[in-house]
Amino acid sequence: MAVQEARHGGVGAHGGGCECGDCPHGAREGHRRAVAEFALRRDAFAAGQGLPAAVAHSASASRQWVSEELTQSAGLVAERGRAEGGAWLAGLWRRTAGAALAALVLLLLVQALTAVGAGWTPARTAGLAAAVLVAGALTAASWFHRARGGALAPVIGEDNRLSTSRAVAVSWVLFVAYAVLVLVGQLALASAHGQREALISGLELRRGAGTVTVLAVVSGVAVLVRRVVGLRVLGQRLQKVRADRPRAADLLTDDAGGGTFADIQYVVINAVALAFGAVRLARRPEQLPDLPWGLAVVVLVSAATYLAGKYAEGGRPVVLSVVRAREAGDLDGPIRTGDDIEIRGAGFVPPGAQSADRLSRMVVRIGAVNVHVPLVPVAGGFSNPTDTLLTVPVPADVEPGRVEVQVVTAVGVETNRCVVEITE
Repeated sequence: MAVQEARHGGVGAHGGGCECGDCPHGAREGHRRAVAEFALRRDAFAAGQGLPAAVAHSASASRQWVSEELTQSAGLVAERGRAEGGAWLAGLWRRTAGAALAALVLLLLVQALTAVGAGWTPARTAGLAAAVLVAGALTAASWFHRARGGALAPVIGEDNRLSTSRAVAVSWVLFVAYAVLVLVGQLALASAHGQREALISGLELRRGAGTVTVLAVVSGVAVLVRRVVGLRVLGQRLQKVRADRPRAADLLTDDAGGGTFADIQYVVINAVALAFGAVRLARRPEQLPDLPWGLAVVVLVSAATYLAGKYAEGGRPVVLSVVRAREAGDLDGPIRTGDDIEIRGAGFVPPGAQSADRLSRMVVRIGAVNVHVPLVPVAGGFSNPTDTLLTVPVPADVEPGRVEVQVVTAVGVETNRCVVEITE
């Protein structure tokens, strides 16, 4: 019992300082502490502290030792991050159920307030019943897929990030399904033959042509983008790094966390169009929301821009040149065994691969020898490797003569080969 309390911070199971992977709090706390400890260790090495006396006399030996130590620590951070992501996904279905219930309560309050003076209508009843059905379906789907993110499972991409195209398509699907359920509810409550005929005519294509067109286009974009990204990854024209867990910011940013115009405009335009459609549905619940063609064309232009952005992003990493690394005071000369070389190019660090565990997976092939790129810490990060420059030593196993140098990135994409001359 004492051991268990010590593990959980002395406050009982899964409370306080719990670091186990059995609960979201413990996984999150364990990951936070691992990140903090790694940052302290990295900054200490960057300041020259913590080096053993056996390697302190040699710059190359100390650099290699520091790189190995940081690589091992980064592995623990990555493991904690994956545990946090799994625990977060497993608990998402509960938050989905809570959000669905809150949305139902909010809808009931809005309908009650707007019914003051105007009275309660069958359309309000149908709208509330349709919301209950949609919320119940989302909650049930979340529970059945609770191990894979619950309701977010259809919009999580293969890289474990939220897919902008899928999220937009799912939003339109849910909106159109809710609108049709509202009509179904009113049709079930209608008693007069004329009312039933009017509700049925509300489903005619001429009433909701703009909405149907937008739904078809955004759904097609979601399918096409998945195909495009998959082919570009297989063709090594796009590097994708798996994330620890999905985040809401994924809808507006690239894999590195920076905002992208194509994604932002696509989300904003579709959010505005959905808001317009919701208002039209509230005003005319007896028919599909008649999205004006002007607004529908704006959504189509936004979809085309987003799709073009997906075609344009990425690119293969490339080696431009390889030169001998030179520090201040060194004499100029050819590349010899044991020297450090600088590999200059672009695309060495894929977006989202800035963490130490990803950087430590980078390899440089010098002839037939694979050289792992050493991690060189500085305050707050690493000076090696970078996206445009790598520094590695030429090992003694490399035979003098003309050899090919090639970089293998963290996701396994190979660059072009650059030939250099190694002298004795």
